[in-house]
Amino acid sequence: MAKTNPGRFFEDYSVGQVIDHAVPRTVGQGERALYHALYPARHALYSSDEFARASGLPGSPLDDLAAFHVVFGKTVPDVSLNAVANLGYAEGRWLKPVYPGDTLRSSSEVIGLKQNSNGKTGVVYVRTTGTNQNGQAVMDYVRWVMVRKNDLDAPAPETVVPDLKAALAVGDLSIPDGLDFSGYDFTLAGEPHRWGDYAVGETIDHVDGVTIEEAEHMMATRLWQNTAKVHFDLTFRPEGRLIYGGHVISMARALSFNGLANAQMIVGLNGGAHANPCFAGDTIKCWSEVLDKAETPAPGVGAIRLRLVATKGGTPFALKSENGKYLPEVLLDLDYWALMPI
Repeated sequence: MAKTNPGRFFEDYSVGQVIDHAVPRTVGQGERALYHALYPARHALYSSDEFARASGLPGSPLDDLAAFHVVFGKTVPDVSLNAVANLGYAEGRWLKPVYPGDTLRSSSEVIGLKQNSNGKTGVVYVRTTGTNQNGQAVMDYVRWVMVRKNDLDAPAPETVVPDLKAALAVGDLSIPDGLDFSGYDFTLAGEPHRWGDYAVGETIDHVDGVTIEEAEHMMATRLWQNTAKVHFDLTFRPEGRLIYGGHVISMARALSFNGLANAQMIVGLNGGAHANPCFAGDTIKCWSEVLDKAETPAPGVGAIRLRLVATKGGTPFALKSENGKYLPEVLLDLDYWALMPI
């Protein structure tokens, strides 16, 4: 009897299937330190216990995207080990802050399937929930991946494509208990720009760039226990190891500090696409567009909806060609809600 796990293939999924993912992870200050070593992450709420306490929280949480990577990484052996590509995200919500000492685990429900016309691959839609040691959901999100078929003669499943929200409403967002920006220290945060200083339709060139290094990508992918073969095994991608899309997301988010230092917490993920593959040696730059703004019931806290675009040397604010396809230099198109002092 085989003891090893070859991973699931497209024909192994069925709509309604629930998968409880293995290996819970207790997170600590080490995750924060290594996250800040891998990315130029400087948002004050995730850097300082004192700043977080002055904002009404018991201490500094784990970076929002670090928590996402831990929850995401649990799912890879069961959802995307044999993936060709991770295609997109929707309806992502950060429901509770994750603090050092919390233990995270993940489960996923298959909510859609669609075999591709080539008969060799198909798209699997899953809704993943991350929970802490108290059984409380800390985040949930939908993603869809293109997965290989192992048995090309396996019949195509009935096509089910979930009806997903184009964007979360501000009422869908979860504001952390106690969060209060009414006494916010803009000097310590690094920039004076508050919620009222941003206008819908405004674009921001974040100026800075970082060249992706092979060793750092490999370290980050292992840190999140992401075992997808395309990130490690060159026989799957002879043209180069595919850089984990989450690595690009975190790099772009960190670079967006220059111009959005006060967009402190990501609380909603409306949509996202890894538009083109990223490889070691690519230099990531990014820009943002303000898509929407809304007030929240928390004192001094506003919500801002942002489009974050990462490119490999492209012209700022250029996204798609006349035929509607992403330009070849665009790596990431991410639509998210963040919390900012009013």
